[in-house]
Amino acid sequence: MLTKGDDFPLHQSAEPIAFAGTDRNFYDRYFFNGYAPDGSIFFAAAMGFYPQLGIVDAAFCVLIDGVQHNLRASRRSGGERLDLAVGPIAITIDEPLERLTLTVAANDGPLAGELHFTARHFPILEPRFTRRNGTRLFMDYTRMTQNGHWSGWLAVDGQRIEVGADWAGTRDRSWGIRPVGAAEPQPPPQGNFHQFFWLWTPCNFADRSLFFHSNDDGEGAPWNRRAVLVGGTGGERHFADPAFAAEWQQGTRRLNKLTADFDRSTRLTLTPDGPLFAMSGLGYTHPIWGHGFDHGDLEVAHDSLSAAERAWGNPLAMHVQALVRAELVDGDAVHQGVGVLEQLFVGPHAPTGLNGLMDPAA
Repeated sequence: MLTKGDDFPLHQSAEPIAFAGTDRNFYDRYFFNGYAPDGSIFFAAAMGFYPQLGIVDAAFCVLIDGVQHNLRASRRSGGERLDLAVGPIAITIDEPLERLTLTVAANDGPLAGELHFTARHFPILEPRFTRRNGTRLFMDYTRMTQNGHWSGWLAVDGQRIEVGADWAGTRDRSWGIRPVGAAEPQPPPQGNFHQFFWLWTPCNFADRSLFFHSNDDGEGAPWNRRAVLVGGTGGERHFADPAFAAEWQQGTRRLNKLTADFDRSTRLTLTPDGPLFAMSGLGYTHPIWGHGFDHGDLEVAHDSLSAAERAWGNPLAMHVQALVRAELVDGDAVHQGVGVLEQLFVGPHAPTGLNGLMDPAA
């Protein structure tokens, strides 16, 4: 059950707000992405709270003209959970679960903006993600996901870009336990995980939204998989165990096409159509700006990734989001839309032909 309170980073246990249970890996995060209707500009943002580590970090990235510009910031939190600003990056909850504002103040880097997110529907609640490594809890978190429209503006190197209501995107809120901060000094006796297969596909159509995700083990068995189709009136259709097929780009672990069958009459086809966004810009798997790392009282940094630096083989570009053309066949109707295909594939996955740790697909 989701309520307006879930839009605030206050998830925890029976303790006072400043104390989030006993697991040092507890986190509470916002994520956003958005894109121009022609796919020429893609942006993404994140803000994460790590109460047990006393850290809050944020990032804002814009992909334009083949270059991904990254702004990252980190500070110590002092236990405060309602200060939704880290350096130049701030979030305002205008109306919980319906409207939020993302602000990037002028700074010594190339990025700035004021972006308003308006939801298309009530957020969906994804199945709880729980994964153990032997007796060690590796992941245990909840996520809500929501498509919407953007308005406002952003700027890159002083060039102001107006963002209209025809810009679509997705935002999510997740909270619970994931590996964050410095690596734990004593891994489980059987070692850390060396396999992770992750698909996530939020899609926007004219009169509906679609969400499909899958976490699989090396044999291809899903430990968390679900598809949800949200109609224009907000009604939800859930599909518990969709089947999917992957078509790989030769010599990589990147998808050339993904098809998913939700039932006998409902099929989704996703075809990447544009440059890839590297999730390391938001801190995911980044060796220096990974989530929850301590950079002192306040640290702000900027960098960029060229198209060549986002090519397959760079560790900073193994976890990516691809802007996709989406086709949904639902009974006798065919719907065309846009969305993203997030992909992170480490280790084997028998059904799609992945072997080794990072061997390219056959």
